[in-house]
Amino acid sequence: MKFSLISVLGLAIGTSAFVSNPAHKTVSITTSTTTTTSITTASITTSTTMPTAAITAAFGSSTQLYGKRKPFITGNWKLNPATKDEAISLARDIVASVNADTPGDVGLFVPFPFIETVQNICGDKITVGAEMVTPEMKGAFTGGISPLMLKSIGVQWALAGHSERRTINKETDEYINSQCLKLIENGMSVILCIGETIDEYELNLAGAVCEIQLKKGLSGISKEDTSRVAIAYEPVWAIGTGKVATPEIAQTVHAQIRATLAEMYGQDIADSIRILYGGSVSPDSVDGLLAKPDIDGALVGGASLSGESFGRIMNFKQ
Repeated sequence: MKFSLISVLGLAIGTSAFVSNPAHKTVSITTSTTTTTSITTASITTSTTMPTAAITAAFGSSTQLYGKRKPFITGNWKLNPATKDEAISLARDIVASVNADTPGDVGLFVPFPFIETVQNICGDKITVGAEMVTPEMKGAFTGGISPLMLKSIGVQWALAGHSERRTINKETDEYINSQCLKLIENGMSVILCIGETIDEYELNLAGAVCEIQLKKGLSGISKEDTSRVAIAYEPVWAIGTGKVATPEIAQTVHAQIRATLAEMYGQDIADSIRILYGGSVSPDSVDGLLAKPDIDGALVGGASLSGESFGRIMNFKQ
């Protein structure tokens, strides 16, 4: 379970507010003033007198208290499988692993030709989305797939900004932003993918790169519409390479992403947005990753092409 820190309001003399993190460490905050006091997440996280490490030690992450975020485990099939029959078999294997104890929402992002077939197999157990969308709504755009086309066949989610689209298809932050806007404008939801290259990571630029991609990608999206946005952090150096950011590395970047979201929309909104980790997620790595307070799910590539592997990932151990 993921929680976020609540504001403590109206504390009077002798009154204490108690908050507990998932490890059952309890912190007491007591005021000694006769006036109304307001202690907010923002005031704590921006304090210059209390370093980040101390905050984390005392409170856990700011997202460990208040407001549960339901985990979201998603699979991205990319240019797979080769045939419709294979897609049917894979979808059946995956949906068979969804049960009453599955701890979160499950989604599959599949190639366009397979969407309706996979929807029919998954029913209401798994959300089936599109791997990309074009922002143009109609006209002379050969090969384009508009949000309305997808919505007309029951699709509610699409990916935007996946690193392979950024690098192979040369999609810019501005183009990705237009995808996000068109999806939101048409009442749909989006997973915005962001992440740094190995060179940027080694230069300690992960946070800066993600901040830029996040602010550009979500430009023009209002607070009211953020309920239809999820973020996927996918370090480019970990995608398809077998390398996985350690849970500690991933948590650090996820916390930075949430801090940027708080700067953009306020702490309450930031604490409500699900941030997924993507990058060679496997049955062996998922439990450690999802144990971190700011990691709310996964965007799974290769392992989503195996019913057994993806079944284990979606039923991660809490």
